[in-house]
Amino acid sequence: MALQHRGESKLATNDYLFTSESVSEGHPDKVSDRISDAVVDAYLAADPLSRVACETLTTTNRIVLAGEIRGPENLHPSGMEDVARHAVRDIGYEQDGFHWKNAEVSIHLHMQSTDIAIGVDARGNKDEGAGDQGIMFGYACTETPALMPAPIYYSHAILRSLAEARHSGAEPGIGPDSKSQVTLLYSAGKPIKATSIVVSTQHSETLDQEAVREIVRPHVVNVLPDGWMCPEDEFYVNPTGRFVIGGPDGDCGLTGRKIIVDTYGGAAPHGGGAFSGKDPSKVDRSAAYAARYVAKNVVAAELAERCVIQVSYAIGVSKPLSVYINTEGTGRVDDAKLSSVLQEMVDLSPRAIRERLQLSRPIYARTAAYGHFGRDPEADGGFSWEKTDLVDDLKAAFA
Repeated sequence: MALQHRGESKLATNDYLFTSESVSEGHPDKVSDRISDAVVDAYLAADPLSRVACETLTTTNRIVLAGEIRGPENLHPSGMEDVARHAVRDIGYEQDGFHWKNAEVSIHLHMQSTDIAIGVDARGNKDEGAGDQGIMFGYACTETPALMPAPIYYSHAILRSLAEARHSGAEPGIGPDSKSQVTLLYSAGKPIKATSIVVSTQHSETLDQEAVREIVRPHVVNVLPDGWMCPEDEFYVNPTGRFVIGGPDGDCGLTGRKIIVDTYGGAAPHGGGAFSGKDPSKVDRSAAYAARYVAKNVVAAELAERCVIQVSYAIGVSKPLSVYINTEGTGRVDDAKLSSVLQEMVDLSPRAIRERLQLSRPIYARTAAYGHFGRDPEADGGFSWEKTDLVDDLKAAFA
C-alpha cells in the first residue's frame, strides 16, 4: 500500500516520505548533554587519561550532576559547579526560571568503580579493554555533501542558523530552546523535496505566532536546496501558538535522551548507547565515532552510495567481537572483501580508536548539539572522525 501524507496526492509506488527531527542547544536534554560534555572536557584537559561518566539533570533553576570520575587529585568534583554554570551561560539562559547565575547546582560525582577500572585499564600484557559491552553503528550516504542522511542534515542546519542569528543579536526575540522536523519526499531512493517542515522555537512575550513564523522562514528557505521548500500549508511554526516558557523551566532535561538526533535521525540503526558525558574509553562513544569514520571513508572513496557498519564489544576485552559491513546493495565491491580490507586498515580496539582519532582531547562540549556527525574536522582535533584520510588507500586496495 502506497504511503500518503496529509496535503499530498497518492505517492508513486517507489516513492516514500522520511522524517527526522533535531533539537537546539537550548533544549533541556541538550543543556544536560552540554554540561555533561563540559565536565568530560574539564577532566581530559587536566589529564587525557581521565575517566568520566557524568549524567546531568536540569529543571527549573536546578542542575544536578551525578556519576563516576577518575582524574587528577587537584581537580575536585566540586569545581564542576563553575563548569556547569559556564555551559549554561554560553547557551544563553538568563531567564527567571533558568539562569546560569541563579540555578542551584548539586554535585554527586564519585570515584569510578575499581571493578570497572580493572577491566578497562592496560596493565602488564593486557591492552585497554572496552569500558562496557555493547553494539555500535556507523553510517554514511551520498544524500548530502556531508555524507549524511538529508532529513537530519537539514533539521540540524535550520536550528544552527536560528542559533547563530540569536547569538549574533540579529534575532533577539528568539529564545534558546527550539526544535525542527523535516519530512522529505524520496523518489527512486533519492530525496527530491520537502513535503512538510515543523519548527518550534522559544520566543519573547512581544512576538505573536505570525511574527515568529516570518523570523523562522528565511532560516528554512536558505538552508534547503532551491525548490525544496514545502507547501505553505505544510509549514508549521509554533503550532501551539505560544512558546515563551522553555528550556529546563518548561521540561526537565536529562543527558543521553536524544540519541537519534545525535546520530542519523533514524535513517540508520542505533546501538542504544548515548555519547555525552562519557570519556573515550567508553565504546558507546568512541566506537560509534570510529564506525562513522570508516563508513564515511567508504562512501567518500565511492565504493558505495550507502554504508552501514556495526561493531560489538565485551567489557574489559580489547578486540571487537564482531564487525559487520553492509552497503545495502549500493556497493561497487564485494561487502565481505570490503570488511576484510577495512579491518586490516583500521584497528578497532579501544586504544587504537582513541589514538587514531586523538579522542583524549577536550573536544566534546561542541558535539553536544546539532549532531555528532556530518560536521567539519577542526584543527584542534574536534570531529576528527569526519576526516576522509582513508580514501586514497581504499581506492588503491580495490584498483
